[in-house]
Amino acid sequence: MGRGKIVIKRIDDSTSRQVTFSKRRKGLIKKAKELAILCDAEVGLIIFSNTDKVYDFASSSMKSAIERFNKTKMEQQQLLNPASEVMFWQREAATLRQELHSLQENHRRQLMGEKLNGLSVNELHNIESRLEMSLRGIRTKKEQMLTDEIKELTKKRNLIHHENLELSRKVQRIHQENIELHKKVAYATSSSNVLGLGELEDAADASNAQVRLQLSQPEQSCYDSASKS
Repeated sequence: MGRGKIVIKRIDDSTSRQVTFSKRRKGLIKKAKELAILCDAEVGLIIFSNTDKVYDFASSSMKSAIERFNKTKMEQQQLLNPASEVMFWQREAATLRQELHSLQENHRRQLMGEKLNGLSVNELHNIESRLEMSLRGIRTKKEQMLTDEIKELTKKRNLIHHENLELSRKVQRIHQENIELHKKVAYATSSSNVLGLGELEDAADASNAQVRLQLSQPEQSCYDSASKS
């Protein structure tokens, strides 16, 4: 036959009550452990006896469970009020910004070799590794910038060299044109001098002919007079 149904009421006998409390407490803690393992749940259990003894169980830590409980309860209460919800998220954002700033400041100081007290060997090794990676990145960036600058300077040098060659060819061409022009001017001057000398000779011949003509006219007159006689 099965056991009869137990009436849930306060046990008057103190000894029976203490025995029942001990058995039920152990069973409750066992069930809490099973619930945490089977369902991957965070479980926190606190039991106060009538003699003010405290029994507790937490799947992670009791402090974490209590903080999570209080935070979740506050969030649920604030979600019922839109204005409170806005204020809640504003406080959350401010808290996260403060935490981020604190983490960044600690990280910066640790990279500068400050606030290293209390760090383990592994943590110091991790900081050293990050510093080495940062230095490698800085060196790589520096080398890339120098390489790009050298390429740019080489490109400018080649461009200037090409421009100098073009200017040199232009100067040579202008010099050659000046020589040709000088030759043309010299030839024109020489031709002008020859032409002027020929005109002078023609003018002299014409003058001599006129003089001879004038000298021959008196003889013709004497000849005419003799004929008339």
